[in-house]
Amino acid sequence: MMHYMKFLFTFLISLLVFSNAHAIALPSEVREALKQQHIPLTSIGVEVVELKSHSPLISINARQAMNPASTMKLLTTYAGLEVLGPSYTWKTEAYLDGKLDKGILVGNLVLKGYGDPKFNIEQFWLWLSELRARGLREIQGDLILDRTFFNAPVEDSVTFDNDPMRAYNVGPDALLLNFNTLRLRYLPDGNRLKVISEPPLDGVQLDNQLAPQPAPNCENWDDSIKIQARGDSVILQGGYPSECGEREQNLNVMPHTRYVAAVFNAIWQELGGTLKGNTREGVVSTDAQLFATHYSAPLSEIIRDINKFSNNVMARQLFITLGTADPTHTTASIPLGIQAMHSWLIQKKLNFPELILENGAGLSRIERINAEHMAQLLQNAAISPLSAEFTASLPILGVDGSVRKRLKDTAASGQAHLKTGTLENVKTIAGYVKSKSGKEWVIVFLINHPNAKFGQAAQDILVAWVQNQ
Repeated sequence: MMHYMKFLFTFLISLLVFSNAHAIALPSEVREALKQQHIPLTSIGVEVVELKSHSPLISINARQAMNPASTMKLLTTYAGLEVLGPSYTWKTEAYLDGKLDKGILVGNLVLKGYGDPKFNIEQFWLWLSELRARGLREIQGDLILDRTFFNAPVEDSVTFDNDPMRAYNVGPDALLLNFNTLRLRYLPDGNRLKVISEPPLDGVQLDNQLAPQPAPNCENWDDSIKIQARGDSVILQGGYPSECGEREQNLNVMPHTRYVAAVFNAIWQELGGTLKGNTREGVVSTDAQLFATHYSAPLSEIIRDINKFSNNVMARQLFITLGTADPTHTTASIPLGIQAMHSWLIQKKLNFPELILENGAGLSRIERINAEHMAQLLQNAAISPLSAEFTASLPILGVDGSVRKRLKDTAASGQAHLKTGTLENVKTIAGYVKSKSGKEWVIVFLINHPNAKFGQAAQDILVAWVQNQ
């Protein structure tokens, strides 16, 4: 009886770990790398399958719902390409709510956003230059910011990781400008440290109280820098390791409306324009006249930044925009984005019952998908008419994006397009690998465990192993 119970227990465990009877075991080198970091096989989800095959080569816990971190962007960007189309563009409009005469607007200038994910400083400067060229010089009324196209809740990034100033914590906004971030450049010069900010923000002061401070290494060079946004001041305190040379970081230091106002005023003054009134939120009135429209880069370009550099706020902008593909929707929201995603999956005959969506970027504690379905998604994308645009958006192993340093000087370098994901207790990778025999593979490797951050070596070993097939 004891022998039978032991056999039954072993059998059940094997069913838990190896979800496909025809799949082979995980390579011993991968198992050893996981063992060294105390990551059990029950905390991983792996699927390795040929691009056009229905039978996986390796399948470990592949039907176990797991947190995918930023590999969730694969779902969002593929859906975006098919739902909105590769040539889809976002617009931002400028309206004159008043009379323009000889360069003077007796009334308000209204800027209305529609969710452009990458309206950067250079583009904003050029657009404001266009407004000047069209004859606008002086605004006697207010600058009104219309952000109503996104019906999105106010973000509370503190609830995610207690670090609201990190650039990845910027929330979505219909009038997102320059990712709502301030770039600080640290320029050490002997015992002095100069800090410059980009873009220039009108009315915002940079209070540099940093002092030189040695560091054991430069990997975490910014650990000793304490940054506070207090009113119209950004205060830098603590120490900076001068031996680390010039460095830079992007910070989320103020609400969207205040940020747009500060950037607008700085650029508008530089262009010789004046604003007599204040900046406030509002909506375009029925009497306002459309003055100029800015269009974003096409979606096929936007998704490259989303995937190669794992840009969270851009992914969230796209995810919310999905719902607007239905012409009956006059505003965009997270629920409509989720609804559009599920409708698209049904249309594609992709049944992912375990899927949980929150923002489509993977910056979430609750988003879930399993390795088998992530692999199916990648297989489906590979036969899509838009497969070239999708694959080109993924980081190239050892070459660019978030995998530029991984397996750089190996035979696998340049032979894979892979998306990574990292959160506390989560380490993931998914994408395409071309093996030396010419076969094309889909690989998904999800780790959900307190030691997940130490799992990169195991993932790299599996990628190299697949490339060697």
